[in-house]
Order: sequence, then structure tokens, then C-alpha cells
Amino acid sequence: MIKGILLDYGGTIDTNGLHWANVLWDSYQRHQVSIDRESFAKAYTFGERALALNPIIQPQHVFYDVLFLKVGQQFHFLKEQGFEVNDAAIEAIARDCNHFAHTTVKNATPALANLAQQYPIVMVSNFYGNIQNVLRDFGILDYFQAVVESAVVGVRKPDPQIYQLGINLLGYLPAECAVVGDSYSKDISPAKQLGCKAVWLNVSGWEEGTAQKQREWEADVEITDFTRINEVIAGLG
Repeated sequence: MIKGILLDYGGTIDTNGLHWANVLWDSYQRHQVSIDRESFAKAYTFGERALALNPIIQPQHVFYDVLFLKVGQQFHFLKEQGFEVNDAAIEAIARDCNHFAHTTVKNATPALANLAQQYPIVMVSNFYGNIQNVLRDFGILDYFQAVVESAVVGVRKPDPQIYQLGINLLGYLPAECAVVGDSYSKDISPAKQLGCKAVWLNVSGWEEGTAQKQREWEADVEITDFTRINEVIAGLG
């Protein structure tokens, strides 16, 4: 019987299963940033590493700030690679993606609220030290009993120990916990290694095209819309 929920944030609640690289790439196209997808992928990876390794993002930053700084790092990389990119597009892309995230979170909130009425929820996220301020700005912080954030605890997904910290906070056995996330490698695999149930929001990854037969673990349930979360959790027992 499921007694507690371990819930991913980025790519799960704020995009309904779309990998953030896809969201940003689409915004690049709308704002006519002339680069190829492979170069964007490299810039995206550079930006993620820069934000993870350096104190660029501060605890008071909201999600718009994260996006602005993230795209700024990407543009820095692209300039270093010889691309001519207009810095004016940084703000436009950040605003575009921030609006998308706020709209998606608003749509997800009723399902999240319903889930929080039935189960204690611990957020488990690879983030930059400001996730609680981001959740507060989105108006959903109070739905979480606790938050396990990589920049704070010093452990990052896909290391299963970051989910074990969440299990410890819930105080239940792994088999009594359900992990919900959009990434097979960062959410589903560590969940199953620990013995948790796993709900995979499998919509549009970025580089997770591994054939199902090559995956070591199977998700207990796959969904394509976060709003189905309550019915599928109930179905797990």
C-alpha cells in the first residue's frame, strides 16, 4: 500500500513531462536564434554544468531568474563557439519559458493539491539552492512536507541516495513509497533500485531514446499527463 510520495520537480510539474531542453529549444526557434540543434544541445549541457558548479543562482532567485541566468550561460557558450547571438533574446526566451512553466504548474496544481490531501509528499530535485523560493513563487510550496534539493544535500540524481533521503523523511519502507518523475535514468531507475514503486511521466525526453528492452528496470506505471497522477497512485494500492 502506498503511504508516501517522492515527487520530482523540473520536467514533471513545471512542463508536464517535456524535458526542459525541448522547451528551451522550441523557444529558441520562436525567437529566431539561428543555431543548429547539436550546438544548442552542447550549449544546454554547458549551462547546466555552469549553474551546478558555480554559485550563479542565489536562494532568493525565482524561476524567471533561473531561466535568465541559464540562457545567459548558453549564449556565452555559443558566442565562444563563434555564433552570432543577440543578447536581447535572452530576456525574451526567459519570459517565454517562465510563462510556459507558470501556466503548466497552474494546470497541475489541482492534481497536486488532491494528492497532498491523501499522502505526505517530499520533493526530490536536482536544483540550485533556491527550489523552495521557486515553489513559493509558484504557490505550491505548502503541498510538500519536505524538500530534498541536490545543491543543499550534496547528492545529485541519478544517485539513489538522494531518493533515500526522501524515504527517510517520509519514515516509510521503500515499498510503501511511490516515486513520480519524468526521467527514466534520474527518477525511475534509482526508485526501482531502492525498492519503490515508480510512476514515469514519459512524454518527451531529450537524450533518453534507449529501447525499452535495454532498460534494467520497468516503471510500474507510465503516464503522459501529470493530471492522471491521483488515479494511477490509487491503482498502485
